[in-house]
Amino acid sequence: MISPQLEQMLSAKGVEKATWEALLQPSRESSQGDLTLPCFPFASILKMAPQAIADEFAESFPLGDALLSVSSVNGYLNFKANPEWLADAILSNKIAVGSALVNTGSTGEKVLIEHTSANPNGPFHVGRARNAILGDTLVRLHRLHGDDVRAEYYVDDMGKQVGVLAWALEHLSEEEVNELLAEREPPSERWLDKADHQRVRWYQAAQILRKDADDEKKERIEREIGKLVHASEHGDVGVLQAFESAYTPVLEGMLATLARLGISYDTFTKESTFVVDGTVAQLMQRLDALEIAGTAENGAGYLDLGQRGLKGKTEFFYRRGDGSSLYATRDVAYHMWKWGESNRLVNVLGEDHKLQAKQVGLTLEELEQQRPEVLFYSFIKLPEGKMSTRQGNVVFMDDLLEEAHAQASAVVRELRPEYDDEKVAAIAEAVGTAAVRFNIIKVSPEKGFIFRWEEALAFEAGSAPFIMYAHTRACSIAKRARSHSASNIDCPSAESMPDGLVDLLRLMCTHNDVLARSVKEQKAHLFALHMLELANAYNGFYRDCPVVRDGQVDGFAFAISEMARRLMRSGLEGLGITPIEEM
Repeated sequence: MISPQLEQMLSAKGVEKATWEALLQPSRESSQGDLTLPCFPFASILKMAPQAIADEFAESFPLGDALLSVSSVNGYLNFKANPEWLADAILSNKIAVGSALVNTGSTGEKVLIEHTSANPNGPFHVGRARNAILGDTLVRLHRLHGDDVRAEYYVDDMGKQVGVLAWALEHLSEEEVNELLAEREPPSERWLDKADHQRVRWYQAAQILRKDADDEKKERIEREIGKLVHASEHGDVGVLQAFESAYTPVLEGMLATLARLGISYDTFTKESTFVVDGTVAQLMQRLDALEIAGTAENGAGYLDLGQRGLKGKTEFFYRRGDGSSLYATRDVAYHMWKWGESNRLVNVLGEDHKLQAKQVGLTLEELEQQRPEVLFYSFIKLPEGKMSTRQGNVVFMDDLLEEAHAQASAVVRELRPEYDDEKVAAIAEAVGTAAVRFNIIKVSPEKGFIFRWEEALAFEAGSAPFIMYAHTRACSIAKRARSHSASNIDCPSAESMPDGLVDLLRLMCTHNDVLARSVKEQKAHLFALHMLELANAYNGFYRDCPVVRDGQVDGFAFAISEMARRLMRSGLEGLGITPIEEM
């Protein structure tokens, strides 16, 4: 409605669409309008002051049915939508609801999102879980948007860490492990039957030996582990099977934890696949033939990516002197395979992978392949520093989820003493896991933060339970309304609409735009914050617009409430939060 008119008016003055299109954004202050266009970039072209430009357009811009007003403030052109037009858009089903649980493929995008891919050497801790929660939320939001999405876990089944685990399980007794870890906190009895919590102790004990044993023993351990890793990198099937036996119970435990958070995967691809099937060997031959390829004194092969603009560490090694491949080489092969599976690739990676991601991206371009999109995230730390499975200074996600469940149970029992134990447990699980997920999702990925229990388990405003409660309120209203007769759906005039209704209408009509932006920019927090605003607006609507009054249902208010309920439900699913109907 606005863009075509803006294009016509600005083009007439010599301002091309590419100059202003990305500048038209939702207003920061809803009191000023719904959309805002800064006029500062046009000042040099039109040789006018930004405020004068905004004034001129505000006076001449036609309102039509969609706009209530156009105003100019401090060089900004502000557009305020007509609430009656917004209501009509909602009532005529122009606002798509979608599903976060179904691959509709309606957009034509076939997206492969690789996330988590944590080394299977121990339980998930809170720091690792940021990758999984962000990745799963992107998968869900893409599906809600209408994309055909595949969630992929890349299993690192042949690296040093799984080699250490396999060596430890073969060479260390339980008594030796307990002795080496005597100064650490003993394993929780709660997780005695969970293999990831148990096997991580073998991994940690081996790491202590690698660091603190006498020189002769350290040298022997390193030689034995190195031999295993070397064999795996040459595709030794026996060693790869031994590795798989070592890590599979750990991976299964990790996946059980993630399942509790609503996280699952469509496919698992092993790193070793591309070594065993010969893909990596063929790739190294192709890399050898590139004009930027070189050979180090020890026979190792590398690409000089400095010739392609890479700064800093410009040598990308893809082959060791003994002919074996490196992790990054296998990563290139994996990406080439992924491009055959999809037309859009998204990787979720920690900020410490930025250099390797650049190297892999440039190498793919050298091979006439596209780079993937990458969502980098900063790490979650404890007040005392970075979490480390090796050091044992972690907050395990299993423990956090148990604590979240316990605290949510206490709140539910206090507020709803009439609920039986089964209902309390179901609500507490949904609320507790939601609080944990949302605490991570709502923070912009590039921002690191310090993990604090009280923040992770927050249940008040600004949290997932706040959105969940607004949804349950809408469900309660729907249940009540269906037992009464309803009036016709008659839209009130803009002048008679209360603030709570207008605010809800605006947020509902921007719902799909925020979703599209979140998916395009891979910024789940934008949608999470929008859902908070939507829940808050629904509460204002509930205050100002009674759906049921004196045994009569207001047909218009009920129709708006129902659409808001559907948007909140699908939006909660998009964030990986269970949209329960009672709290």
